[in-house]
Amino acid sequence: MRSNPFALSSVPPMIKWLLIANGIGFLLRIYDPQLMILHFALWPLGNYPVGGTGTSVGFAPWQLASYAFLHANFFHLFFNMFGLWMFGRVLEQVWGQARFLLFYTVCVIGAGITQLIVVSFVDSGPITPTVGASGGVFGILLAFGMMFPNVRVMLLIPPIPMPAKYFVLGYGALELFFGVTGTDAGVAHFAHLGGMAFGFILLMYWRSQGRLRN
Repeated sequence: MRSNPFALSSVPPMIKWLLIANGIGFLLRIYDPQLMILHFALWPLGNYPVGGTGTSVGFAPWQLASYAFLHANFFHLFFNMFGLWMFGRVLEQVWGQARFLLFYTVCVIGAGITQLIVVSFVDSGPITPTVGASGGVFGILLAFGMMFPNVRVMLLIPPIPMPAKYFVLGYGALELFFGVTGTDAGVAHFAHLGGMAFGFILLMYWRSQGRLRN
């Protein structure tokens, strides 16, 4: 596994259930987009009127988890689920189901908290909800890079192979650049960074306890 973790071809149980849950969330969003976005996407703190409905939207605690099961479109869903499967299946094999789910949940909620702070207190742009599992996936990517730093992964564009540790560092640097400069607007770059940061903290805690591997 350490030399070629991608040789694993199965879909372990927790990855399977997360894929199913995200698929159900996507279908529910298609069936009733207004209900799902207004109540289950991640909104900034405060109350914001919804034009013509007589209602308002705003942050609710459950949104820190529910936003990760909604996606903007099929390609958003596909690339997140591909990353979840590609890197997450390896981590689940190493950690087991319970620890993998804990790690993914911490990354998702940590990404949500980071995004909530940014959009509520820092970003002065238009009020928009946050959706997608990207924060959790970025946390998984970080964990893979830390546990298998020298395994070579292939970029999609351009198709260049590189060690996982440089792949993760490059992705993190790009997200920080895009987030600080406002480039590539409409993408929750700070949520991605938050998922990586909370994942890193948990990994460091496990390492200090000698529990990074089963």
